[in-house]
Amino acid sequence: MASTLKTSFIPLSPSCSPSPKPPFQLPSKTLISPHLFSHPSSLLLELCSDQRELHRFLPLIIKNGIFTEHVIQTKLVSLFSRFGQLRQATLVFDRVESKIDELYHTMLKGHAKNSILEDGLLFFAQMRLADVRPVVYNFTYLLKTCGDNVELRRGKELHSQLIAHGFGSNVFAMTAVVNMYAKCRHIEDARRMFDRMPERDLVAWNAIISGYAQNGLAKRALEFVFMMQREGKRPDSITLVSVLPACADVGSLRIGRAIHGYAVRAGFELLVNVSTALVDMYAKCGLIGIARLVFDRMRVKNVVSWNSMIDGYAQCGDSGEAMALFRKMLDEGVKPTGVSIMGALHACADSGDLEQGRHVHELLLRIGLGSDVSVMNSLIAMYSKCKRPDIAAEIFGNLSGKTLVSWNAMILGYAQNGRSNDALSLFCKMQRLNVKPDSFTLVSVIPALADISVLRQGKWIHGYAIRACLDRNIFVMTALVDMYAKCGGVHIARKLFDMMDERHVTTWNTMIDGYGTHGFGEEAVKLFEEMRRSPIKPNDVTFLCVLSACSHSGLVDEGRRYFVSMKQDYGIEPVMDHYGSMVDLLGRAGRLDEAWDFIRKMPIEPGISVFGAMLGACKIHQNIELGEKAAYRLFELEPDDAGYHVLLANIYKAASMWEDVAKVRTMMEKRGLKKTPGCSFIELKNEVHTFYSGSTSHPQTKMIYAKLEALVDEIKAAGYVPITNSIHDVEDDVKEKLLNTHSEKLAIAFGLINTSPGTTIQIRKNLRVCGDCHDATKFISLVTDREIIVRDMHRFHHFKGGLCSCNDYW
Repeated sequence: MASTLKTSFIPLSPSCSPSPKPPFQLPSKTLISPHLFSHPSSLLLELCSDQRELHRFLPLIIKNGIFTEHVIQTKLVSLFSRFGQLRQATLVFDRVESKIDELYHTMLKGHAKNSILEDGLLFFAQMRLADVRPVVYNFTYLLKTCGDNVELRRGKELHSQLIAHGFGSNVFAMTAVVNMYAKCRHIEDARRMFDRMPERDLVAWNAIISGYAQNGLAKRALEFVFMMQREGKRPDSITLVSVLPACADVGSLRIGRAIHGYAVRAGFELLVNVSTALVDMYAKCGLIGIARLVFDRMRVKNVVSWNSMIDGYAQCGDSGEAMALFRKMLDEGVKPTGVSIMGALHACADSGDLEQGRHVHELLLRIGLGSDVSVMNSLIAMYSKCKRPDIAAEIFGNLSGKTLVSWNAMILGYAQNGRSNDALSLFCKMQRLNVKPDSFTLVSVIPALADISVLRQGKWIHGYAIRACLDRNIFVMTALVDMYAKCGGVHIARKLFDMMDERHVTTWNTMIDGYGTHGFGEEAVKLFEEMRRSPIKPNDVTFLCVLSACSHSGLVDEGRRYFVSMKQDYGIEPVMDHYGSMVDLLGRAGRLDEAWDFIRKMPIEPGISVFGAMLGACKIHQNIELGEKAAYRLFELEPDDAGYHVLLANIYKAASMWEDVAKVRTMMEKRGLKKTPGCSFIELKNEVHTFYSGSTSHPQTKMIYAKLEALVDEIKAAGYVPITNSIHDVEDDVKEKLLNTHSEKLAIAFGLINTSPGTTIQIRKNLRVCGDCHDATKFISLVTDREIIVRDMHRFHHFKGGLCSCNDYW
């Protein structure tokens, strides 16, 4: 197969194209009055181009007394059908007393094109009852309808009747059979029918090539083009339009360019459908500039051409150019279709441009696309990505005829916006309504479970994936690996990872990142080295994951080496997040001067992630001077983020610089910024319990505080010493009491009261674990002989036997 694909596209001469098929012949028994062709009314029917003209000509036909002529009747049925007026065509047909076969054939064609399949088949049965012998085109029309509606069973019935009537070797009939099977996703059946054809014309070859391409078998489609040429058939414009998407699917730019050259030599490039296919191919192969050149050179453009170019820009991430082209299309008076709107919404979603998205929303309503489910699904996705899941939910709620894609879009929208409980609730509602989830549903809902970090529910969704036979899907499995890692089950995640027969680069990234967030930096490095030896090559995200893992575990030398290797060995240019990870790596290790020097020498202007990492490192190592420099740069870049102000205030607190603490607080008050209150979550018996520092609203408050007081006495006896230097202007005993009401301590006490001895306690905190709580939890794990897993906003801490997995490096 591989050697076939290396064969170049054969530049055959366009002059050798096949001769056109002969015009359709009326049955020999049909008698035509010679004077009819010269009658003015008959000539008017021949020239009729729209339904308004037809309705004007009809009185003339009746007035001149030629309505009873068979040719006129057949022509009227044909015209009404062509203009989509099947009811009027039926009225003409029903009024004819002596119907000729040709009238039946024409009426069947009208049914095939304008009514549902069952009506067409019913009329076909009426033909048989009227002793009208079918002709080959009856079958081709009906088979096309079966293919378009993916009606395999009906298609097979027609196939058998076709053979019974002696058309099994007819090239037109068998081409329709091939096309039907291909459109019904039975491409191997289509191939068998193709192979049995005693002769194959260009239309038959195009049918099988298009079938393979549309069924996602791009390589097979390309192979058949080469086979067709070896048999002496010259590709036409239909061949090119079918095979160019296949080139994009396999990423074969070389073959695509060869086809482009052939299209130019054959004169096909001037055809709008061929040029549009070339635009689409170049865009999908990543050559958006060449796609635009082809687009701009097109003398005639239809809406599909505009859609291909807009979608090309959207897919390659150039949302600005996509929207500029969309506006240009509107300015030139081209009426957008649903595909145009979806391309524009995709661009708005990627850029997070809510205002433009609202304009597109208004436009789609004006042009009557508010009931198009596919368009509305894109609208849900756009609002979700623009951080307005409330509007997305309103659209979803009002949407009639919801598809599985609609449910998936809304579940993903909730998950992307941190509304994990809403995502899970919608998933449960979906099941109650017997909407069967697919792999995309699970890939959307599993991250929501990962976000709330409840291992028991994570295991449930894993079991559901197994029951739904989706546990072999690479995307579902990757999501499960990520979910287990984020729910504290990193070892389960690794078992799943090892069980996978196929791994995507995202799978490797997920597992490496999982090790990193759990503080298992050495395991992350080992896995990364294993990846480098595998056929899967690291990407920019891989290096971000391994740099973060090195940072959390103090592997400075390894992190430096990988940062250099990224560009030197893989040609990946570092971006802002990579530079931020390097600053974090150096800063956490206490090399603050080196980190600041690294920032000053960056080839790009340092951003929020870089200065944020620097400020965090200064907080850990109490470097006031560099902390102030980093903080004030952050205040310029992100003036409305309260977190950076709090970090600077905490640096001042640790140094007992209370006046400076007051200044920062005053600055926050003037800007209307408030500190995010710390809270911790623990799940017990299908219920999530939330605790805030000092909260007393929980039903078990008295028991929790009593347990906590006893615990503090125990851990003090074991060597715990409270860290009180962050609290000012109160007595020492009050400082201790304030520390003992921190949210994670309350959650741990609740867990100890309500679980049996030996049970692992797992909690989540929305902020970074403070130093005192970290020390206290180590001692609690020692005196209670419990494993306590705490997931804060950055990483996991596994406390056991008086030690933490982070080795006090976090």
